[in-house]
Amino acid sequence: MNEEFQNQDDQIKETGGGKKPFSSLPPITAAFIALIGIFLLYQIGGAILTFAIFGFNIEKADVNAMRMLTMGGQILLMLAPTLIFARAVYHNNISTILRVRFPSYKEVGAFIIGLILLTPLLQNFLYIQNYLLMKLSSSSLFIKHIMDSLDQLDKLVEKTYGSLLTSHSIFESSFIIFVVAVIPAVCEETLFRGFVQKSFELKMRPVWAILITSVFFGFYHFSPYGLVALISLGAYFGFAAYTSNSIFVSMALHFTNNLIAVLAYLILGNDELISSAPVKYDSILPQIISFAMFATLFFSYMIYVKTNYHKLLPKSKEEL
Repeated sequence: MNEEFQNQDDQIKETGGGKKPFSSLPPITAAFIALIGIFLLYQIGGAILTFAIFGFNIEKADVNAMRMLTMGGQILLMLAPTLIFARAVYHNNISTILRVRFPSYKEVGAFIIGLILLTPLLQNFLYIQNYLLMKLSSSSLFIKHIMDSLDQLDKLVEKTYGSLLTSHSIFESSFIIFVVAVIPAVCEETLFRGFVQKSFELKMRPVWAILITSVFFGFYHFSPYGLVALISLGAYFGFAAYTSNSIFVSMALHFTNNLIAVLAYLILGNDELISSAPVKYDSILPQIISFAMFATLFFSYMIYVKTNYHKLLPKSKEEL
Protein backbone atom coordinates (compact mmCIF):
# COMPACT_ATOMS: atom_id res chain seq x y z
CA MET A 1 0.00 0.00 0.00
CA ASN A 2 1.31 3.50 0.76
CA GLU A 3 4.53 3.48 2.75
CA GLU A 4 3.97 6.99 4.10
CA PHE A 5 0.71 5.93 5.77
CA GLN A 6 2.27 2.68 7.02
CA ASN A 7 5.05 4.68 8.66
CA GLN A 8 2.40 6.69 10.50
CA ASP A 9 0.84 3.45 11.74
CA ASP A 10 4.24 2.21 12.92
CA GLN A 11 4.74 5.42 14.87
CA ILE A 12 1.41 5.31 16.71
CA LYS A 13 2.15 1.77 17.87
CA GLU A 14 5.06 3.11 19.94
CA THR A 15 4.17 3.69 23.58
CA GLY A 16 7.58 4.04 25.20
CA GLY A 17 9.54 7.08 26.29
CA GLY A 18 7.22 7.84 29.17
CA LYS A 19 4.48 8.96 26.83
CA LYS A 20 0.84 8.23 27.48
CA PRO A 21 -0.16 4.89 25.88
CA PHE A 22 -1.86 5.24 22.53
CA SER A 23 -4.81 3.17 23.78
CA SER A 24 -6.19 2.15 27.16
CA LEU A 25 -7.17 -1.30 25.83
CA PRO A 26 -5.45 -3.70 23.45
CA PRO A 27 -6.66 -2.58 19.98
CA ILE A 28 -7.98 -6.01 18.97
CA THR A 29 -9.89 -6.32 22.24
CA ALA A 30 -11.32 -2.85 21.74
CA ALA A 31 -12.38 -3.71 18.19
CA PHE A 32 -14.28 -6.84 19.25
CA ILE A 33 -15.90 -5.05 22.19
CA ALA A 34 -17.12 -2.38 19.78
CA LEU A 35 -18.38 -4.93 17.23
CA ILE A 36 -20.27 -7.06 19.72
CA GLY A 37 -21.35 -4.32 22.11
CA ILE A 38 -22.64 -1.90 19.48
CA PHE A 39 -24.32 -4.74 17.58
CA LEU A 40 -26.27 -5.75 20.69
CA LEU A 41 -27.00 -2.13 21.56
CA TYR A 42 -28.17 -1.33 18.05
CA GLN A 43 -30.32 -4.44 17.60
CA ILE A 44 -31.75 -4.81 21.10
CA GLY A 45 -31.92 -1.09 21.82
CA GLY A 46 -33.50 -0.48 18.43
CA ALA A 47 -36.08 -3.19 19.02
CA ILE A 48 -36.97 -1.77 22.44
CA LEU A 49 -37.36 1.72 21.01
CA THR A 50 -39.47 0.43 18.15
CA PHE A 51 -41.87 -1.45 20.41
CA ALA A 52 -41.96 1.39 22.94
CA ILE A 53 -42.96 3.90 20.26
CA PHE A 54 -45.10 1.82 17.90
CA GLY A 55 -46.11 -1.19 19.98
CA PHE A 56 -46.38 -4.60 18.35
CA ASN A 57 -48.45 -3.43 15.38
CA ILE A 58 -45.46 -2.13 13.45
CA GLU A 59 -47.04 -2.67 10.03
CA LYS A 60 -49.49 0.18 10.70
CA ALA A 61 -46.80 2.56 11.96
CA ASP A 62 -46.35 5.86 10.15
CA VAL A 63 -43.62 5.36 7.55
CA ASN A 64 -42.01 8.76 8.15
CA ALA A 65 -41.86 8.02 11.85
CA MET A 66 -40.16 4.71 11.02
CA ARG A 67 -37.65 6.55 8.85
CA MET A 68 -36.93 8.96 11.70
CA LEU A 69 -36.49 6.04 14.05
CA THR A 70 -34.15 4.32 11.60
CA MET A 71 -32.07 7.47 11.30
CA GLY A 72 -32.09 8.15 15.04
CA GLY A 73 -31.19 4.56 15.81
CA GLN A 74 -28.06 4.69 13.67
CA ILE A 75 -26.97 8.01 15.13
CA LEU A 76 -27.75 7.30 18.79
CA LEU A 77 -27.05 3.57 18.94
CA MET A 78 -24.17 3.22 16.45
CA LEU A 79 -22.39 6.51 15.72
CA ALA A 80 -22.55 8.03 19.22
CA PRO A 81 -21.34 4.86 21.05
CA THR A 82 -18.51 4.50 18.52
CA LEU A 83 -17.30 8.05 19.12
CA ILE A 84 -17.67 7.76 22.91
CA PHE A 85 -15.82 4.43 23.01
CA ALA A 86 -13.12 5.74 20.67
CA ARG A 87 -12.58 8.69 23.01
CA ALA A 88 -12.38 6.37 26.02
CA VAL A 89 -9.96 3.92 24.40
CA TYR A 90 -7.78 6.17 22.26
CA HIS A 91 -7.84 9.35 24.35
CA ASN A 92 -6.84 12.29 22.16
CA ASN A 93 -5.97 10.15 19.15
CA ILE A 94 -9.52 9.89 17.76
CA SER A 95 -8.68 11.63 14.49
CA THR A 96 -5.92 9.11 13.85
CA ILE A 97 -7.96 6.03 14.66
CA LEU A 98 -10.95 7.28 12.67
CA ARG A 99 -8.78 8.26 9.65
CA VAL A 100 -9.83 11.91 9.64
CA ARG A 101 -7.98 13.01 6.51
CA PHE A 102 -9.62 14.93 3.69
CA PRO A 103 -8.79 13.23 0.38
CA SER A 104 -8.33 14.84 -3.01
CA TYR A 105 -11.13 14.60 -5.55
CA LYS A 106 -8.83 12.36 -7.62
CA GLU A 107 -8.63 9.83 -4.80
CA VAL A 108 -12.40 9.70 -4.40
CA GLY A 109 -12.94 9.55 -8.15
CA ALA A 110 -10.48 6.68 -8.56
CA PHE A 111 -12.39 4.51 -6.08
CA ILE A 112 -15.77 5.52 -7.49
CA ILE A 113 -14.62 4.09 -10.83
CA GLY A 114 -13.70 0.89 -9.01
CA LEU A 115 -17.18 0.76 -7.47
CA ILE A 116 -18.72 1.14 -10.94
CA LEU A 117 -16.75 -1.95 -12.03
CA LEU A 118 -17.49 -3.87 -8.83
CA THR A 119 -21.27 -3.41 -8.93
CA PRO A 120 -21.98 -5.52 -12.05
CA LEU A 121 -19.38 -8.01 -10.85
CA LEU A 122 -21.32 -8.60 -7.64
CA GLN A 123 -24.65 -8.65 -9.49
CA ASN A 124 -23.36 -11.43 -11.74
CA PHE A 125 -22.04 -13.28 -8.70
CA LEU A 126 -25.48 -13.14 -7.07
CA TYR A 127 -27.07 -14.44 -10.26
CA ILE A 128 -24.63 -17.40 -10.42
CA GLN A 129 -24.87 -18.08 -6.69
CA ASN A 130 -28.66 -18.13 -6.71
CA TYR A 131 -28.79 -20.30 -9.83
CA LEU A 132 -26.59 -22.90 -8.12
CA LEU A 133 -28.65 -22.71 -4.93
CA MET A 134 -31.83 -23.33 -6.90
CA LYS A 135 -30.25 -26.36 -8.55
CA LEU A 136 -29.05 -27.72 -5.22
CA SER A 137 -32.43 -27.21 -3.55
CA SER A 138 -34.15 -29.21 -6.29
CA SER A 139 -31.98 -32.22 -5.48
CA SER A 140 -31.60 -31.87 -1.71
CA LEU A 141 -34.52 -31.64 0.71
CA PHE A 142 -32.21 -30.40 3.47
CA ILE A 143 -30.96 -27.47 1.39
CA LYS A 144 -34.53 -26.71 0.32
CA HIS A 145 -35.62 -26.42 3.96
CA ILE A 146 -32.72 -24.07 4.67
CA MET A 147 -33.59 -21.95 1.66
CA ASP A 148 -37.25 -21.80 2.71
CA SER A 149 -36.16 -20.34 6.04
CA LEU A 150 -33.81 -17.90 4.35
CA ASP A 151 -36.60 -16.86 1.98
CA GLN A 152 -38.75 -15.82 4.94
CA LEU A 153 -35.94 -13.68 6.36
CA ASP A 154 -35.22 -12.15 2.96
CA LYS A 155 -38.91 -11.30 2.46
CA LEU A 156 -39.02 -9.63 5.87
CA VAL A 157 -35.96 -7.51 5.01
CA GLU A 158 -37.42 -6.74 1.56
CA LYS A 159 -40.76 -5.68 3.05
CA THR A 160 -39.08 -3.43 5.61
CA TYR A 161 -36.90 -1.66 3.06
CA GLY A 162 -39.72 -1.53 0.52
CA SER A 163 -41.90 0.52 2.86
CA LEU A 164 -39.01 2.83 3.77
CA LEU A 165 -38.18 3.47 0.10
CA THR A 166 -41.68 4.14 -1.17
CA SER A 167 -41.98 7.81 -2.17
CA HIS A 168 -44.78 10.09 -3.33
CA SER A 169 -42.92 13.37 -3.79
CA ILE A 170 -39.51 14.86 -4.51
CA PHE A 171 -39.22 16.05 -0.90
CA GLU A 172 -39.97 12.54 0.38
CA SER A 173 -37.43 11.08 -2.06
CA SER A 174 -34.79 13.50 -0.77
CA PHE A 175 -35.54 12.50 2.80
CA ILE A 176 -35.29 8.81 1.86
CA ILE A 177 -31.88 9.39 0.27
CA PHE A 178 -30.72 11.16 3.43
CA VAL A 179 -31.95 8.33 5.68
CA VAL A 180 -30.84 5.39 3.52
CA ALA A 181 -27.69 6.75 1.86
CA VAL A 182 -26.20 9.61 3.89
CA ILE A 183 -26.76 8.42 7.47
CA PRO A 184 -25.56 4.80 7.00
CA ALA A 185 -22.49 6.00 5.11
CA VAL A 186 -21.45 8.19 8.04
CA CYS A 187 -22.47 5.91 10.92
CA GLU A 188 -21.42 2.52 9.55
CA GLU A 189 -18.12 3.70 8.08
CA THR A 190 -17.15 5.42 11.33
CA LEU A 191 -17.67 2.13 13.16
CA PHE A 192 -16.35 -0.38 10.64
CA ARG A 193 -13.65 1.24 8.49
CA GLY A 194 -12.81 3.78 11.17
CA PHE A 195 -12.71 2.39 14.69
CA VAL A 196 -12.82 -1.38 14.07
CA GLN A 197 -10.63 -1.87 11.01
CA LYS A 198 -8.05 0.68 12.13
CA SER A 199 -7.85 -1.02 15.53
CA PHE A 200 -7.23 -4.37 13.86
CA GLU A 201 -4.60 -2.80 11.59
CA LEU A 202 -2.55 -1.77 14.64
CA LYS A 203 -1.92 -5.41 15.55
CA MET A 204 -2.42 -7.53 12.41
CA ARG A 205 -1.78 -7.54 8.69
CA PRO A 206 -4.03 -5.13 6.77
CA VAL A 207 -5.53 -7.92 4.64
CA TRP A 208 -6.77 -9.71 7.77
CA ALA A 209 -7.99 -6.47 9.34
CA ILE A 210 -10.00 -5.72 6.20
CA LEU A 211 -11.35 -9.27 5.90
CA ILE A 212 -12.47 -9.65 9.53
CA THR A 213 -14.12 -6.23 9.52
CA SER A 214 -15.88 -7.04 6.25
CA VAL A 215 -17.27 -10.32 7.58
CA PHE A 216 -18.85 -8.53 10.53
CA PHE A 217 -20.08 -5.79 8.19
CA GLY A 218 -21.84 -8.44 6.10
CA PHE A 219 -23.52 -10.13 9.05
CA TYR A 220 -24.67 -6.79 10.47
CA HIS A 221 -27.01 -6.37 7.49
CA PHE A 222 -29.07 -9.57 7.85
CA SER A 223 -29.14 -10.34 4.12
CA PRO A 224 -28.80 -14.13 3.82
CA TYR A 225 -28.41 -14.38 0.06
CA GLY A 226 -26.46 -11.16 -0.21
CA LEU A 227 -23.95 -12.03 2.53
CA VAL A 228 -20.98 -12.82 0.28
CA ALA A 229 -21.68 -9.77 -1.87
CA LEU A 230 -21.89 -7.55 1.24
CA ILE A 231 -18.63 -8.95 2.59
CA SER A 232 -17.00 -8.27 -0.78
CA LEU A 233 -18.39 -4.75 -0.84
CA GLY A 234 -17.14 -4.19 2.71
CA ALA A 235 -13.70 -5.47 1.70
CA TYR A 236 -13.59 -2.93 -1.11
CA PHE A 237 -14.57 -0.14 1.28
CA GLY A 238 -11.86 -1.39 3.64
CA PHE A 239 -9.25 -1.48 0.86
CA ALA A 240 -10.17 2.08 -0.08
CA ALA A 241 -10.01 3.30 3.52
CA TYR A 242 -6.64 1.65 4.12
CA THR A 243 -5.10 2.77 0.84
CA SER A 244 -6.25 6.38 1.23
CA ASN A 245 -6.01 6.49 5.03
CA SER A 246 -9.23 8.53 4.85
CA ILE A 247 -12.61 7.61 6.27
CA PHE A 248 -14.19 10.07 3.86
CA VAL A 249 -13.26 7.92 0.87
CA SER A 250 -15.12 4.88 2.21
CA MET A 251 -18.02 7.13 3.25
CA ALA A 252 -18.22 8.46 -0.32
CA LEU A 253 -18.23 4.90 -1.68
CA HIS A 254 -20.87 3.73 0.80
CA PHE A 255 -23.05 6.73 0.00
CA THR A 256 -22.67 6.22 -3.76
CA ASN A 257 -23.52 2.52 -3.52
CA ASN A 258 -26.66 3.18 -1.47
CA LEU A 259 -27.64 6.16 -3.61
CA ILE A 260 -27.54 4.09 -6.79
CA ALA A 261 -29.73 1.41 -5.19
CA VAL A 262 -32.24 3.97 -3.85
CA LEU A 263 -32.49 5.86 -7.14
CA ALA A 264 -32.92 2.62 -9.08
CA TYR A 265 -35.78 1.61 -6.78
CA LEU A 266 -37.41 5.06 -6.82
CA ILE A 267 -37.25 5.25 -10.62
CA LEU A 268 -38.04 1.65 -11.54
CA GLY A 269 -40.08 0.62 -8.48
CA ASN A 270 -38.99 -3.02 -8.83
CA ASP A 271 -38.95 -5.05 -5.60
CA GLU A 272 -36.28 -7.33 -7.06
CA LEU A 273 -33.83 -4.43 -6.81
CA ILE A 274 -33.84 -4.68 -3.01
CA SER A 275 -34.03 -8.46 -2.86
CA SER A 276 -31.18 -10.93 -3.28
CA ALA A 277 -33.38 -14.04 -3.09
CA PRO A 278 -33.17 -16.63 -5.88
CA VAL A 279 -35.62 -16.56 -8.75
CA LYS A 280 -35.95 -19.00 -11.62
CA TYR A 281 -33.15 -18.73 -14.15
CA ASP A 282 -32.79 -20.49 -17.51
CA SER A 283 -29.03 -20.23 -17.97
CA ILE A 284 -25.98 -18.77 -16.27
CA LEU A 285 -23.49 -18.89 -19.16
CA PRO A 286 -23.90 -15.18 -20.03
CA GLN A 287 -23.48 -14.26 -16.36
CA ILE A 288 -20.34 -16.42 -16.05
CA ILE A 289 -18.80 -14.67 -19.04
CA SER A 290 -19.81 -11.26 -17.71
CA PHE A 291 -18.51 -12.16 -14.23
CA ALA A 292 -15.11 -13.18 -15.64
CA MET A 293 -14.91 -10.01 -17.73
CA PHE A 294 -15.75 -7.62 -14.89
CA ALA A 295 -13.52 -9.54 -12.45
CA THR A 296 -10.58 -9.09 -14.81
CA LEU A 297 -11.35 -5.40 -15.28
CA PHE A 298 -11.89 -4.74 -11.58
CA PHE A 299 -8.77 -6.47 -10.24
CA SER A 300 -6.61 -5.06 -13.03
CA TYR A 301 -7.86 -1.61 -12.15
CA MET A 302 -7.22 -2.17 -8.43
CA ILE A 303 -3.62 -3.18 -9.16
CA TYR A 304 -3.24 -0.04 -11.23
CA VAL A 305 -4.67 2.15 -8.44
CA LYS A 306 -2.45 0.53 -5.82
CA THR A 307 0.66 0.96 -7.94
CA ASN A 308 -0.04 4.56 -8.93
CA TYR A 309 -1.82 5.86 -5.85
CA HIS A 310 0.95 8.30 -5.01
CA LYS A 311 0.03 10.22 -8.17
CA LEU A 312 -3.45 10.88 -6.80
CA LEU A 313 -2.27 12.43 -3.54
CA PRO A 314 -2.11 16.20 -3.09
CA LYS A 315 1.45 17.46 -3.55
CA SER A 316 1.67 18.33 0.13
CA LYS A 317 1.03 14.67 0.97
CA GLU A 318 3.48 13.14 -1.50
CA GLU A 319 6.42 14.28 0.64
CA LEU A 320 5.18 12.86 3.96
